[in-house]
Amino acid sequence: VQLQASGGGLVQPGGSLRLSCAMSGDVFSIRSLGWYRQVPGKVRELVAAIRDVRTGTTYYADFVEGRFTISRDGAANTVTLQMNGLKSEDTAVYLCNAGTIQNGIYYDYWGQGTQVTVSS
Repeated sequence: VQLQASGGGLVQPGGSLRLSCAMSGDVFSIRSLGWYRQVPGKVRELVAAIRDVRTGTTYYADFVEGRFTISRDGAANTVTLQMNGLKSEDTAVYLCNAGTIQNGIYYDYWGQGTQVTVSS
């Protein structure tokens, strides 16, 4: 499975960005999808996830506070993260993740990350 993230950029506080992650390869093996973020010197943290793509069950970190929405387009093989009400503390590299089961074995795949900078 290959993941290609895009959509990051510079935005003012209170603004919005839409991150997109294009998936290719053995996409039928994908069982979960997620967006993480990484700040230098800090632990990578989960932002939002679709815990099970078959049921669409979602998860959001507490710090999201209703500002972000994760969604999946099965036909286009993309997962997006709509981010509204951005704050300076949301500045990070955002990475998409796919959890797959192939031949009964769980694998994690990561995209390359896209930089989000929230600043006035």
